[in-house]
Amino acid sequence: MSGHGTPIPMTSTPCGPLTGEANVPGDKSISHRSIILGAMAVGETRITGLLEGEDVLDTAKAMRAFGATVTKHDDGSWSVQGVGVGGFAEPEGVIDCGNSGTGVRLIMGTMATSPIAATFTGDASLNARPMGRVTDPLALFGTQAVGRAGDRLPMTLVGAVDPVPVTYTTPVPSAQVKSAVLLAGLNAPGQTVVIEKEATRDHTERMLAGFGAEISVEEAPEGRKITLTGQPELRPQVIVVPRDPSSAAFPVCAAIITPGSDVLVPNIGLNPTRAGLFTTLQEMGADLTYENMREEGGEPVADLRAKFSPNLKGIAVPPARAASMIDEYPVLSVVASFAEGVTDMQGVKELRVKESDRIDAMAKGLRAAGVTVDEGDDWWTVTGLGHGNVPGGATVASVLDHRIAMAFMVMGMASQKPITVDDGTPISTSFPIFEGLMGALGAKLST
Repeated sequence: MSGHGTPIPMTSTPCGPLTGEANVPGDKSISHRSIILGAMAVGETRITGLLEGEDVLDTAKAMRAFGATVTKHDDGSWSVQGVGVGGFAEPEGVIDCGNSGTGVRLIMGTMATSPIAATFTGDASLNARPMGRVTDPLALFGTQAVGRAGDRLPMTLVGAVDPVPVTYTTPVPSAQVKSAVLLAGLNAPGQTVVIEKEATRDHTERMLAGFGAEISVEEAPEGRKITLTGQPELRPQVIVVPRDPSSAAFPVCAAIITPGSDVLVPNIGLNPTRAGLFTTLQEMGADLTYENMREEGGEPVADLRAKFSPNLKGIAVPPARAASMIDEYPVLSVVASFAEGVTDMQGVKELRVKESDRIDAMAKGLRAAGVTVDEGDDWWTVTGLGHGNVPGGATVASVLDHRIAMAFMVMGMASQKPITVDDGTPISTSFPIFEGLMGALGAKLST
């Protein structure tokens, strides 16, 4: 399925217990960064467990356009022959990043301090998303950007000929913005500093250190201060990509709300900047446990076991936790629908500018399915109906957003009547095996 083609409705019908093992795809954030940093290293980086969804494949195509050699091998592993920091060639064609906000923003940062020009575009959803939050700090390096009104794609970036290091405080918590600035700083002389008032996912910092960059992180009075020394020679790596906690969210949440379920989700990355959903579910009373906890490649990893949890309670999710679970609020709101009481989600204005306005999309869909939702600019509440009491029976809009579509497919597994999304095709951009994986556990999905 593709987020670019003819809409294909998808329906989730109430099902029996979900049981078995859910082998979710590799982590998308680490997959993007593995290819990008591999392209900036000198030598060959080998990658196993790469997520092969459209988003990551578009990033691989982009790195090829900039001169790196990116190859998939017969055993399923990948290799990236890098061109070194500052070694990017000017691409001959337009860089199409499909549906991926992470891909386009990280790639913009990566090329922003090389003396080349590149034009970026994407699908209808990506082209509607604002890029000023990235191009504004990149301009401090000397990069120029020209795009459509509202700083939207298609957009051409002209890299800085003589980049200067910058010190930048992120105005809102955003791992994409932070990462774009750090990647741009790789080819700037001296030290580039990023200060974030709230910690966001730190894969970029961890992986830059692994590739040999000189990078430090300290807690300063003004916030979390990340200092990167520019113009290093990055060393190629052997990378095992852990499985994606954002993808694990869907079978985990489905098991928690579907009677009789017992699902094991192995090898999940539990980076503390990513695992907020699982902490929140446990606070709500979910039967969710960690097994075989370990560390792989500097990242904490465990197997998650999720069981049906009939006595969920609504809670107030701490605003400080938002950055560690920002992509998981849509499916959390589904779980909240099956809880007793109100689940209050504050400090989540970032959801307004994701692939869609996720607060608006989920609120409309939940209301259509019989759930009460209140919302503001940076908050929303879901009043749960308790186990077995969610009516369902609605057709909702996925608004070209894979997480909206998957969240409502999870809801349909435990609601009284089926739930249909008007277009299930965007799911392939983030979770191409979703339908088959959930079907193998016992879900009833149909197109």
